[in-house]
Amino acid sequence: MNKTILVAYFVAITSLNLVAAEPSAFGAGNLDSSSPYGLTSSEKAVLQNKKNLKKIAVKSNNQANQVESLRERIDGLQSIVESLSRKSQKNKTELASLQLKNTEELKNSDEYEKRLGEVTQQNSLLIKEIKELVDNITNNYVTKKEFNKLVYSVNKFKDLVSKELKGSTKSKKTDLDSMENAEIEKKAKAFFSKKYYTKAIEYYSHLILKNYKPATSHFMIGQMKFKRKNYADAISFYKKSAALYSKASYMPELMLNTAISMHKTGDKKNAKAFFNGVISKYPKSSQAKSSKKYIK
Repeated sequence: MNKTILVAYFVAITSLNLVAAEPSAFGAGNLDSSSPYGLTSSEKAVLQNKKNLKKIAVKSNNQANQVESLRERIDGLQSIVESLSRKSQKNKTELASLQLKNTEELKNSDEYEKRLGEVTQQNSLLIKEIKELVDNITNNYVTKKEFNKLVYSVNKFKDLVSKELKGSTKSKKTDLDSMENAEIEKKAKAFFSKKYYTKAIEYYSHLILKNYKPATSHFMIGQMKFKRKNYADAISFYKKSAALYSKASYMPELMLNTAISMHKTGDKKNAKAFFNGVISKYPKSSQAKSSKKYIK
């Protein structure tokens, strides 16, 4: 009786270890990882789009900052010009006032000449300031044409990004769209049997898009990735297949090949957990015998 309890306890612990190990082992395909691996084609596309969007966002922000900086500088220039204009107008008003005032206010001609000289000197200084401002504009500020060209460039860039994002979401029609799913599956199996893996992957990928037997299609693509020794991708497709249908007849082979793929990629700890899982769940299968050889 105690021996029976001990065996049951051992099986339960082994199963729990396998369940605990599977999520960690099937960590392939994690897009938030600093070094993601085992990505499917769609996951790779998502990751690449994230990288492209990040680059675009940085470039767009830089250009936006340049435009904003130019606007601030132009606003500052406008304030300076307005200030100089007010000074000039004030001097004109004072000069006109001096000329119109009668001798009752300015009886002394020397005082008149003095005041007139002061105004003339102020105007000379104002002309000098305007000259320096013009030189500063020539050296440091962009022309209106250049500014408009920059704005046009930014807007054109945004339009291109928008079109690119819209274009990436559109699915391209192929000859497979006119075929029945069952016919596509039949041809995919034929390609697989002849080891025409490129065509087989194309057909099974189409079935996945159509959501036709997705668990089997993911498994078959995983098998071809495995045969091509692309073990990281194989793990990713096996993971998705197991998540879609964990009771499939091919599960012993899926788990064995997953364990081998992990072993090949250096993940020895999780590989051992999967080998033990095959032995525990399918003790009489040929995959269990192979797993024992790997463990030894």
